[in-house]
Amino acid sequence: MPPVLTLRDAKHDAYGTVIRQDIWERIMRDVLPMIDALTTPAAEEAPEPMADWEALLQYWDFAYPPDRVVVCDHCGARSEDWLTDEPRKFTLKAAAFSGLVNFECQQCQARVLKRHFKDKYKFECKPFTVRRSST
Repeated sequence: MPPVLTLRDAKHDAYGTVIRQDIWERIMRDVLPMIDALTTPAAEEAPEPMADWEALLQYWDFAYPPDRVVVCDHCGARSEDWLTDEPRKFTLKAAAFSGLVNFECQQCQARVLKRHFKDKYKFECKPFTVRRSST
């Protein structure tokens, strides 16, 4: 069998490709992410939950004033005011009354959690990982 075989229909139009197993085993780690990227429909970007952010500010009861500083410990991106950056360095993904605010770093796609406590806040960074399908 040749290393790569093109499958053709009755009209001789190509409809698939067969790659020899020994070659596939050597290249699949490199090729599968490309196949996933080409076949996974792009998720529609949800709008930022600004109403949740505004609600957190409205009911703010922490011992310090709110600020808009966000820092990504993964790639080093930093913003003194995530709302006014142009272009935006961080996108708001979630905000809760509890003081947990979730951002996505636009530089490295890491999730940046800003955890507000009564007397301080703390950043936690979770690097971006590609979710693979179970197939």
